[in-house]
Amino acid sequence: MPLPPGAQVLPDADAVARAAADHLVAVCADAPGDRVAVCLSGGSTPKRLYGLLAGPDYVSQVPWERIHWFFGDDRVVPWDDALSNVRMVREAFGHGAPIPATHLHFIPSDLGAEAGAAAYARTLRDFYGADTLEPGRPLFDLVLLGLGEDGHTASLFPGKPALDEAGAWAAPVPEAGMTPFVPRITLTYPALGSSRWVLFLVTGAGKRDPLRRLADGEDLPAARVTSAGQMVWLLDAAAAEA
Repeated sequence: MPLPPGAQVLPDADAVARAAADHLVAVCADAPGDRVAVCLSGGSTPKRLYGLLAGPDYVSQVPWERIHWFFGDDRVVPWDDALSNVRMVREAFGHGAPIPATHLHFIPSDLGAEAGAAAYARTLRDFYGADTLEPGRPLFDLVLLGLGEDGHTASLFPGKPALDEAGAWAAPVPEAGMTPFVPRITLTYPALGSSRWVLFLVTGAGKRDPLRRLADGEDLPAARVTSAGQMVWLLDAAAAEA
């Protein structure tokens, strides 16, 4: 099966998480300025990654005082809900990650989808220091993304209006395209693409079909993601198997 440009095939999900951790450390070391902006993804493989970063092999390599952590999407549920990406990230980092309290920028899901998206867009603009994204000055140093079995990424689902949002940096998703069918808030293509690096983490046999559809040129949401810099796909053998 043809693989996306920049694809690397690794033995399993643990190897994908470790490769992602190495990549994040390298991106931070190479980042210009005093701040590093990383956009987080939900999912089981990113959860492994966050645990690795806070663990003994990586915790001393990560410049925690420089990194600001953002979210690519979240469900409109309380932050302590089992469906919340905020809860997952907190649990994955645990007590091992010395993250300054002001460096975790949660999506305000308590405001609802519409108001929460508008508020998060303001948070991003305030951090960026401008209302318009400049081609030569990316918003993020690194964006982490996954690939859904329907081809979605972040909360950009097939056939939903957020796919066509060209101006706002964050958008409401009143109806998700898959279970659980709760409203969501997602970053848009302009925001996700304003990045020095985009890193897709794709694991498991369930991802073979969307990868095959991408290879066939189907217009899946993940296929529309761009990067101001470079894009890398980290796949495990189960996902990449023809």
